[in-house]
Amino acid sequence: MSNEQEYIELFDQNRSLIEEPCAPLLNKARAKAYTSFKAIGFPTKDEEEYRYTDILPILAENYGMNLGRVDAAINPREIFSCDVPNLHTHQEYIVNDTYLARTEESKLPEGVILGSLNSVAAKRPELLAPYYNALAQNGDGVAQFNTTFVQDGLLLYIPRNTQVDTTIQLMNVLRTNVELLSNRRLLIVLEEGAQASMLVCDHTVEKIKSLSVQVVEIFIGRGARLDLYELEETQNENIRLSQLFVRQEADSRFNHTNVTLTNGVTRNSVNVSLVGEGAEVNMNGLAISDKKQHIENNTVVDHVVGRCNSNELYKYILDDESKGVFVGKMLIRKDAQHTASQQTNRNLCLAKSARMYAQPQLEIYADDVKCGHGSTVGQLDENALFYMRQRGIPADEACHLLMFAFAGEVIDAIKLDALRERLHILVEKRFRGELNRCQGCSLCK
Repeated sequence: MSNEQEYIELFDQNRSLIEEPCAPLLNKARAKAYTSFKAIGFPTKDEEEYRYTDILPILAENYGMNLGRVDAAINPREIFSCDVPNLHTHQEYIVNDTYLARTEESKLPEGVILGSLNSVAAKRPELLAPYYNALAQNGDGVAQFNTTFVQDGLLLYIPRNTQVDTTIQLMNVLRTNVELLSNRRLLIVLEEGAQASMLVCDHTVEKIKSLSVQVVEIFIGRGARLDLYELEETQNENIRLSQLFVRQEADSRFNHTNVTLTNGVTRNSVNVSLVGEGAEVNMNGLAISDKKQHIENNTVVDHVVGRCNSNELYKYILDDESKGVFVGKMLIRKDAQHTASQQTNRNLCLAKSARMYAQPQLEIYADDVKCGHGSTVGQLDENALFYMRQRGIPADEACHLLMFAFAGEVIDAIKLDALRERLHILVEKRFRGELNRCQGCSLCK
């Protein structure tokens, strides 16, 4: 029996259980996604986009799914605190794939909606109908799978010309005593002129194999701005399949930074469509891997119209038998004249057994553009190491200093001062092999 067929049978047998607690808007999209999923199935390694990350063996595992919406055994609001010193955030939680409702009143600006995607879809379907699954419906089999089985998620809706000064922090907490598949969904909508920053953290508690399938849809209106930071600190047993879809209108700004400090297998997919003139996207990524960890960042920036800017910088530091993958595509369509686009990928392999696969792509159909891309793979500079050793710096310390300087270009691009300082500390600890503990967290061991 194929992987798809097992999940198809699971859905058929539990359809009423899945749909009963969900809003009609979610179930309408579910029906369409289910038909698509049955037709296309999961992507295989024969497909170019999944050439370096074969997800079929991952999905062949017999994971459990919380289709009955059993409450989590913990309340992370009481015992989990991911505090970044001097960074005051509005905190929200998803435990496995269940949004944890707030008990206190939100202090966000009037009109901002932050909470359960399913609850808002049930109460105000007309608000979410133009957005929910509008981008993900064109995704591959992983996106269709997510839409087929998703029952809730997080919604962030910011009305026109509203600025949210407090950073919104979403903590995805994975805690289970059995192998679990969690199916997460995020919908972020910024209307014209809105502004916000958001930090999304992935954490695990037990060292039990788990799979997170995540789909994020982001709509950034004319003149709006979103700064999105993603930080993964999980376990070697955790697998993350994340798909991020973004649509930007004219003069909008999207700044995205993704940092993977510890993981098992991770595949991040980012698809950005620039559909309004003057839009700009800046994407930065840092991946630190060792042991047999695997991390792929797969990006597509689609310049649909002209006079838009895109910038990408992804860096990897790989040790032991880890594997890194960067696949980046810049698509400049015929009408996208006066486009400026730059893609850069730089990588360090600290061991001969580490592997880096880089596939930068540039597809241009316009004739008045300024575009460039490049990728490098190398080792630590022996001359720099020798220079530092000559001045009495021990070999290990010299290596750490060079690695820290290499990673600094990505971290320094973070606009939140407190988060930037915290990541400098976490990255240094990661290089030294020290166990990362979150400030004030009683779950970290």
